[in-house]
Amino acid sequence: MAEKAKFSSKIGVIAATVGSAIGLGNVWRFPAEAQSNGGAAFLIVYVLCVLVLGIPVMLSEFSLGRGAGTDAVGAFRKFAPRTPWWLAGAVPVLASYIILSFYMVVAGWTLEYFLASMTGSLYSGVDTAGSAAQLDGMFAHRMRQYICGSAGPLLNTYVLIALNLMVLLCGVRKGIERLSNVLMPMLFILLLVFCSVSLSLPGAGEGLRYFLAPDFSKITPSVLVNALGQAFFSLSLGMGILITYASYYPKDTALGRTAVTVSLLDMMAAILMGVIIFPAVSSFGLQDAQMEGTALVFVTLPEVFCHMPGTQLWSALFFFLLFVAALTSTISIAEVSVSFVQNRFKRSRKAACMIVLAPLFALSALSALSFGALDGVRIGGLNIFDFLDTVATNVMLPVASILLCVFMGWRYPSLLRDQLSNGGKLRFPLQAPVLFVVRWVAPVLILVVLIAAFL
Repeated sequence: MAEKAKFSSKIGVIAATVGSAIGLGNVWRFPAEAQSNGGAAFLIVYVLCVLVLGIPVMLSEFSLGRGAGTDAVGAFRKFAPRTPWWLAGAVPVLASYIILSFYMVVAGWTLEYFLASMTGSLYSGVDTAGSAAQLDGMFAHRMRQYICGSAGPLLNTYVLIALNLMVLLCGVRKGIERLSNVLMPMLFILLLVFCSVSLSLPGAGEGLRYFLAPDFSKITPSVLVNALGQAFFSLSLGMGILITYASYYPKDTALGRTAVTVSLLDMMAAILMGVIIFPAVSSFGLQDAQMEGTALVFVTLPEVFCHMPGTQLWSALFFFLLFVAALTSTISIAEVSVSFVQNRFKRSRKAACMIVLAPLFALSALSALSFGALDGVRIGGLNIFDFLDTVATNVMLPVASILLCVFMGWRYPSLLRDQLSNGGKLRFPLQAPVLFVVRWVAPVLILVVLIAAFL
């Protein structure tokens, strides 16, 4: 039997896990959520949610994954054999595969915008002297052209699937770890470059104050719910990713230190995006722009870049940053299913990669075309893309997180204690608070988020 794959170094552990967490949720979802939920008030609640709730739940996933040394379904089966608890692992595996099917499409959009920025076609025919309303209209039209077509989005989706396949076939060390070791430092360097550019713009201070100077009167129940949802989404909790990646951790990995480091770097990426976005939109008088995820990235930001010297350069760098975040995310999401197929069906890695990714050429096509040729196909009033997003993100991920907390907090708390201390070799003084959060606080608040999604 082949030896279980492991990450080769502490840096590899951190880089790969950070790469799995940092994605489009940090780069475009966080600024949009911050803008619509009070700016700095949302930021403070978000940071507290990550530190107080996100890290304990992350530690639960790490403990289960490393303790079991296998995929998400196998982890529950190992510690609760001949019980229905395996379903608690099946939910995140299925959810991650559904997310992967439409995430490939979004990643394809980032590739399209990167290429369009490189060639200059994104800005061809755009009147930079036009009014804000005219520019909004031009870039909204360009967005529809790039996203709502048929051939372009489909081709870019297929390119992303092929790139994922190439990396995953190389394995855990030579594929996932090696790529993460290169792309994660590059992503943070690009974020810091954009921060310096954004902060140097005239009038940037007003946007920065909105993002960093809190008005506590804006903290409402809805802000609390949205901040908690963002914290869990940005940390990739409930998707089986952290369970799967932790199964590749060496036995001497300090889970507490790893969880804190990953969470802080993940938060840093989100905060740096806020430092980039808010001063820039303030500088060019775009504060009232539609700051929703898709419109923010594909309409508002190109509008910002067209006001800046070196438009093509900054646009290409930004969408390359976005592409890097999307690529590392899709690879980590795909690995959940690859690991599951390898372990449950005793397949080689090559066969598992093909089994997981080949169907996406058809499944992802449905999402890619749901804004174009299949726009008329509706499920519950939603197109295919939005329906899959709603079911997986708003329902399956919270359910998976609740089941994990119940299992680790009540059914198998000894596993959490053992893994946090590396079998008694490390001192972890926060075991009791972590267990309390996992048992009582996290499941209740996640249930609140789940209910709030349908109110």
